[in-house]
Amino acid sequence: MKELDVLLGRWITQRHHGASSDQRAAFERFLDLPDPDMARYLLGREQPPAEHSAVLQELLDLAKPATAGVAPRPASDPQR
Repeated sequence: MKELDVLLGRWITQRHHGASSDQRAAFERFLDLPDPDMARYLLGREQPPAEHSAVLQELLDLAKPATAGVAPRPASDPQR
């Protein structure tokens, strides 16, 4: 699944370097899951086993837009 590849790639590029050996091992265990399982967990359709919760939360955080929590500009804003 292309979407999974993009999201997992973000973890590699943004988090792998600073991750502890335990975090890297947890990520590798997550990678061993079948794609459909990963997708169900990431979409919130199914609760993951506890061992995958931390990795899942990191991936969900990476999936949030960079502007999350930033109020949109009013329509009358001249910088639009």
